[in-house]
Amino acid sequence: MKTVLKETIIEFEEKKSKFIGYIKPVATVDEAEKFIKSIREMHSNATHNVPLYRVMENGQEYFKYNDDGEPSNTAGKPMAEILNILDIYNVAIVATRYFGGVKLGAGGLIRNYAKTAKLVINEAGIIEYKEKSVFIIDYDYEYTSEIESFLNSNENKFGIEIVEKNYSNRVTLKIKADSSVEGKLNEMNKVIVIKL
Repeated sequence: MKTVLKETIIEFEEKKSKFIGYIKPVATVDEAEKFIKSIREMHSNATHNVPLYRVMENGQEYFKYNDDGEPSNTAGKPMAEILNILDIYNVAIVATRYFGGVKLGAGGLIRNYAKTAKLVINEAGIIEYKEKSVFIIDYDYEYTSEIESFLNSNENKFGIEIVEKNYSNRVTLKIKADSSVEGKLNEMNKVIVIKL
């Protein structure tokens, strides 16, 4: 199973129609729908904003797309086929089209929407998907430099992302990381680790 590395935008023109592709790696259906909504709002005057997402959430696959007013199966379906061929999950894509006055025909639409998906996926970078877990790390202030050093030196290895920091009597961090980091966190003394 694969996903994409980063959020990306591509753009090209075909017979005066302008195609803009947006992609974002997502972890939930809610995150995918918010991303799609934000692109639709940004391009509210576009002829079409064709949405697509494929998300594995709690062991369930959610795969949703539509043609957003293009002739049936000429926009969302060819984009979905690209995800199937490349085995891509946990992404949201929007293909925005500004009609340029020249009709592309069904074949032209299918080719260009598939091209939009392929270009934006390649530009975003295909990577192996690793499921992330959320951890709470709680420790005394005196261990701050040691913990921050560990997190910074291993952020790429474990895909560590600090979601929240809380400084009160003790330091509490909420992080998202590859599940394999759990063993390393538990090896640290004087640190409370809770996997959510």
